[in-house]
Amino acid sequence: MNTKLPYIAAADRYAKAETFYRRCGHSGVLLPKVSLGFWHNFGDVDPYQRSRDITHYAFDHGITHFDLANNYGPPYGTAEETMGRLMVEDFAPYRDELFISSKAGYDMWEGPYGNWGSRKYLMASLDQSLRRMHLDYVDLFYSHRYDPETPLEETLQALVDIVRQGKALYVGISRWPLEALQFADTYLRERDVPLLIYQGKLNLLNREPLEDGTLKYCHEHGIGFISFSPLAQGLLTDRYLNGIPADSRMSRGGSLQSDVLTPELLQQLRDFNSQAQKRGESLAEMALTWIIDQPGITSVIVGASSVAQLAKNLARF
Repeated sequence: MNTKLPYIAAADRYAKAETFYRRCGHSGVLLPKVSLGFWHNFGDVDPYQRSRDITHYAFDHGITHFDLANNYGPPYGTAEETMGRLMVEDFAPYRDELFISSKAGYDMWEGPYGNWGSRKYLMASLDQSLRRMHLDYVDLFYSHRYDPETPLEETLQALVDIVRQGKALYVGISRWPLEALQFADTYLRERDVPLLIYQGKLNLLNREPLEDGTLKYCHEHGIGFISFSPLAQGLLTDRYLNGIPADSRMSRGGSLQSDVLTPELLQQLRDFNSQAQKRGESLAEMALTWIIDQPGITSVIVGASSVAQLAKNLARF
């Protein structure tokens, strides 16, 4: 593909709108069942044209939600820089059709103000994110993780003020414990900035949000729930059923270590795969469908290292 050719979105990108979008909690926001995550594959170490092709395919097939964070890359910040280039070169005419999120909470820069949940960190980080992405605002801004040291009121008031300043339209939290989620829900409602969505890790191998009541609470209180790592970084695909491929994420180390794939886990994955085959599905299709079918789920965030991989994950939807 010639990168100089202007991008024109597919005319039929909303052909499946009636079945592909879900209301996010009790809000006016509709999100696609499948959202595109920028955690991997969109940094400086990745070919820009591949990132461009993936995002084009996503939007052409109705994926309007791009999920980012300040430290996605690698290196940190470069996924947002890629998003910024995409905005300038391709997506500026479609800005109002996109729902772009970012987050802050994990380490981003050195020193005492580049991590966790202080007001200073959250506000400074969002300002940096907006510059990297060439945006005036994000649609959704998250506290990326629970901070046990910073008063919850400080973190949450920063989110309130970020909305009031027009730098984000909605706010969310990610991976907060249930009691803190309940506090956040009350605090934000009382200040007329309701909690739009909770981002948690939910998949066939990790069912903690189901077991600890987080998903139930969100469902009963009008808060959306979006699952990250729905395929457990590729474990819930056919990628590792016969061991560790040489070109896989696990073979490269990093966030998915080879010692994770124990004989017990490998057998569990093969059992899941057998169940999927009996249903006429791939393991990945069954894994995604299982999450989407849970009451209270709004969307799942999938990563993609190729257009073909994204197309495969979208096939059931």
